Amino acid sequence: MDKHYLTPLFQPESIAVFAGNHEDPDSQIAHARTLCAALTGQRFSGTLVFLDIHTSGTLADLAQTRADLAIIALPPAEALSALEVAGRIKCKAALVVGSGANAEIAGEMHQVARRHGMHLLGPNSLGFQRPRSGLNASVAGPLAAVGPLALVSQSGALTSSILDWATQNGVGFSTVVSLGPKTSVDIAQVLDFLASDAQTHSIVVYLEGISNARRFMSALRAAANAKPVVVLKAGRKTAGNEAAQTHSGAIVGSDDVFDAALRRAGAVRVRSFVELFSAAKCLASRYRPVGKRLAIITNGGGPGVLAADWVSEIALQLGKLSPETMAELKPKLPPLASLSDLVDLSEEAVAEHYLAALHAAGQDRSVDGVLVVHSPKAGVDATDVARVMAEAKARMNKPLLCCWMGDASVGEAREVLGKAAIPSFRTPEAAVGAFGNIASFYQNQQLLQQTPPPLSTLANPDIEGARLIIENVLTERRKVLTEMESKALLSAFHIPVTQTILARSPNEAMMIATQLGYPVALKIDSPDISHKSDVNGVALNVMNATAVRDVYNTMIQSVARLQPGARINGVTIQKMARSKRGRELYIGLKTDDPFGPVIAFGAGGTMIELIGDQAMELPPLNQFLARRLIERSRVADTLGEWRGATAVDMDALEHVLLRVSEMVCELPQLREMDINPIIVDEDGAVAVDARIVIESAPATARNYAHLAILPYPARYEQVWPLRGGGEYTIRPIHPDDAQMLQDLVQNLSPESRYYRFVSSMTELPPSMLSRLTLIDYDREMALVAIHRERKVADGGEFVETERVVGVSRYITNPDKSSCEFSLVVADDFNGKGLGSRLMLSIMEEARDKGLAEIEGLVLANNPGMLKLMKGLGFQIKPFAEDPDFKLVTHTL
Repeated sequence: MDKHYLTPLFQPESIAVFAGNHEDPDSQIAHARTLCAALTGQRFSGTLVFLDIHTSGTLADLAQTRADLAIIALPPAEALSALEVAGRIKCKAALVVGSGANAEIAGEMHQVARRHGMHLLGPNSLGFQRPRSGLNASVAGPLAAVGPLALVSQSGALTSSILDWATQNGVGFSTVVSLGPKTSVDIAQVLDFLASDAQTHSIVVYLEGISNARRFMSALRAAANAKPVVVLKAGRKTAGNEAAQTHSGAIVGSDDVFDAALRRAGAVRVRSFVELFSAAKCLASRYRPVGKRLAIITNGGGPGVLAADWVSEIALQLGKLSPETMAELKPKLPPLASLSDLVDLSEEAVAEHYLAALHAAGQDRSVDGVLVVHSPKAGVDATDVARVMAEAKARMNKPLLCCWMGDASVGEAREVLGKAAIPSFRTPEAAVGAFGNIASFYQNQQLLQQTPPPLSTLANPDIEGARLIIENVLTERRKVLTEMESKALLSAFHIPVTQTILARSPNEAMMIATQLGYPVALKIDSPDISHKSDVNGVALNVMNATAVRDVYNTMIQSVARLQPGARINGVTIQKMARSKRGRELYIGLKTDDPFGPVIAFGAGGTMIELIGDQAMELPPLNQFLARRLIERSRVADTLGEWRGATAVDMDALEHVLLRVSEMVCELPQLREMDINPIIVDEDGAVAVDARIVIESAPATARNYAHLAILPYPARYEQVWPLRGGGEYTIRPIHPDDAQMLQDLVQNLSPESRYYRFVSSMTELPPSMLSRLTLIDYDREMALVAIHRERKVADGGEFVETERVVGVSRYITNPDKSSCEFSLVVADDFNGKGLGSRLMLSIMEEARDKGLAEIEGLVLANNPGMLKLMKGLGFQIKPFAEDPDFKLVTHTL
């Protein structure tokens, strides 16, 4: 149970190949000939047997074959029969290579695989490669070289192209997977396998589409948390949504949402095939997330300036050497060298000068990465400079990228750099762009670490009141809320709104305006009008009663003429916001297919669609995510002191974003929303206008099923009495618990550590620690028991500290109906009831998720754990695969 469930597919020990008579020249089985040649073209480390369902005898004869994986390369109808045979001889996984299987046959194959409990890659797949095992189970080309990079592609043609490019550029792979359009094992499952695959250090993904956003985001977040992931997605440009009823729906494209999703998952997106190769070069060099300060070392001012310009263009920072470093480096360089923004070594620079500059930049803390740009110069051997780079790379703890300008004269130098696994580029812009991809990991990993709850620690919103408003609108068979209803919904979540009163006649409008005080704004109130300005339905700065009466009448007539048939409730009156220094902003919501709701932020007002300033983030938000969302917008530059205006109240603006996040999480009926404008100044924020579109939510929307990222499940936090006195808290784990979890493991006795991890390790490796604390609450759960202790500080005062004294955890099995658990309790807390409570709590949460069974492996020589399991009602059975373990199960 410690192996990944896709291990029989991607790391099989034995393979049965169903390829018919693959020596037959019949073109129908061209794939079979190609596949068999690929499988036998090198020595596979496991067992390989070829079967022909037409000539291999009876099923009893076939049953003598034992294999982890069945590889099938037959026409679709025969492939279906072979898949049935593979299931009956107990293959755990199957690969159907080839093309031509339509949706009906693919569906039948999926059913056969499910019935036999097989994981099916295909049909219509080009297969996969595992170079280290000598396994080329593909028709995508020769076996790739061994390397740390994994490739997952939804395009067979692109898979072949990348493999061909990699051969020419010395890039090796741990895994290559070509999925195909109708595969049962999807991209999320492959990412899940690669996240835990020791052979894979980084992942490149070519994506054309996803079917399940929650599952994809869950797998991508897990993978990106463990290793760098770069994604190239097809179909970036999409047609505008003409049916959108709010500005949000009109200006937020699905590709923008995909960007936001990848950012939040900690992955990096590239925009072109060329960028994907550049990223692959960097990932193959095993560079990890860093900051965005790039130092540039060059022997030519022109190329260096080009590189520096591109640094600014893509929002990186120029890494400048500190004064101390420059003072130490200057005597080691040619007399004409310049150490201002660039490290310009001058045309006289030779290999030793490059080495001195590289060593200085590598040691300087104000530099996160180094780009060396070399232009051919008479008397300077470009290959010697490259050799110095290759020697220095081993001592570098920062990314090193090179750009050797020119062509014929630097060919040998580029070969030297390639053999040293130093990413080398032909243009400065390409090299800077590649570093930008590396630096993006650093920023996106910060977003990945955020696991905000659905509700903030602010005053509780009136969720029931908000739901009643929505139910009343839906009862009237309406989808668009009026401005009054929209503002009432915002008020239920404590978002400040301007006082708005509905007038149904000119006289009523005059009385309301007089009571509110002039100047006032008048707006048409109709559930059928999306954009009021388009029908002359907005009037601002109306100064007196006579003007109010005249504007009311004119507005009603204009709307009736421009949009006949629209239902008109009347005209709303509100006092004009008085702040002359306020900024008009926009906060919106769009529901994307397949990612669900996404929150947008940018410049507001009547020019919103023309300005097109929108930054996006997937909910839920916390303060960190809200601040980053604001910073990504173009209007962010105007929110500080700007053109004589005082800086706005950023806390108030973040407060509104957090409240909008709460609305999105708690109200799955929301489809589109505009708060436009929301006026923000030094005194706070107020929503002047709002428009909300709703739909009935499916029953599955409960428990935040409408969100692509499951929020931190704070509802499972409970306080329990400790046997012998005191109390402790059980709550879901979060990333900030990493050090406390490490302390727990380090302080366990060797026996307890072995019982939990079946290993003699004394601490958790960083990758494992990160994996155990940053979890996706949809696929797994970990509950920690927190005990607060008082200790004496250095100054003699008492301080209260928190300590993790126990952890229970489950991970959902591939069948989606059962889960596997683990449990550990600190040695000094044994016998105090923690183990029982942690198990009961994790079982309750699994039951809440709809799981039917919980299971686990317990060492047969662990009597304390077996006693606990028996006391909790678990069934204890022998474990067939290893007599050292007992399998314990419990129906939930």
